Amino acid sequence: MPDPDDATLREALADADVYRTLLESTRAIPWKIDWASMRFTYIGPQIESLLGWPQASWSTVEDWAARMHPEDRERVVGFCVAQSQAGVDHEADYRAMTHDGRYVWIRDVVHVVRRADGAVDSLVGFMFDISERKKDEEELLRLHRELERLSMTDGLTGIANRRMFDTRLGTEWKAAREGGKPLSLVIVDIDCFKQYNDAHGHVAGDECLTRIGGMLQELSQRPGDVVARFGGEEFILLLPGADETAAREVAEACVRGIARLRIPHGGPGVGDIVTASLGVGTARPAAGDTARDFLAAVDRRLYDAKARGRNRIEVLEQGHRAAALRAPRP
Repeated sequence: MPDPDDATLREALADADVYRTLLESTRAIPWKIDWASMRFTYIGPQIESLLGWPQASWSTVEDWAARMHPEDRERVVGFCVAQSQAGVDHEADYRAMTHDGRYVWIRDVVHVVRRADGAVDSLVGFMFDISERKKDEEELLRLHRELERLSMTDGLTGIANRRMFDTRLGTEWKAAREGGKPLSLVIVDIDCFKQYNDAHGHVAGDECLTRIGGMLQELSQRPGDVVARFGGEEFILLLPGADETAAREVAEACVRGIARLRIPHGGPGVGDIVTASLGVGTARPAAGDTARDFLAAVDRRLYDAKARGRNRIEVLEQGHRAAALRAPRP
């Protein structure tokens, strides 16, 4: 007569075989680490097909850490150890090195097993290959950044647009106020641009704006400068850290650059080539000053340049700055 204990044992072993078969047939890779020895007591055979390392080569947590991308290692190991010591289940994404030196994105899902006295007994978990998911996430991020870039770019000239300028002006104004540094603006307005369009057509007008925008962008050599299309035939240069002398030099370079382009104008009552009028100003922001008032004051200098004959530079003098900020535009 069969022994009932033998039947129970066989049933238990059969169940264990079923569980092992189920675990080892999934794409997720099961594993278990003994906390006291920090050694793997089990890792699924799928690890070899995924990473190329033999199943038997996963002996200790040092093997796991050593096969992680150097840029991820300190962050991930530190996080997992801290969470495990606190008895908190957790997840970690990292790049695991394959046997042939490539990298695969892995997500480790970790469960902390505790003994009756609350001490950590072991860690069990699953490794998942999330490389395709990461590719999708990176593509979405790239598309988001591209969309953000396009939203800050003028569609015609390819330089920064008004939105980008407004964003940077606010940021740089605050930085200048806090750092006690100068901030300069140069506003460039193409002279008699309506007559240019009337004489040459809007396609030529677009080409004129594109050429001038490109030239102004090339003039800007400092990494922090912003060259933007301000609207219509106006361009604006934001020059963080530039004092009065530097701003005037940039404005003069803009005038020379436009002249070198020698874009034919020849409209009624206008000179032979395209020129521009410029307003220039430098601020050292103090409490109570606003970027909007400063921008308006420089814009009034541009208006003065156009009213006084065009193709000239008008500078916001520091000695008259307070009055200029309050003065209404004519």
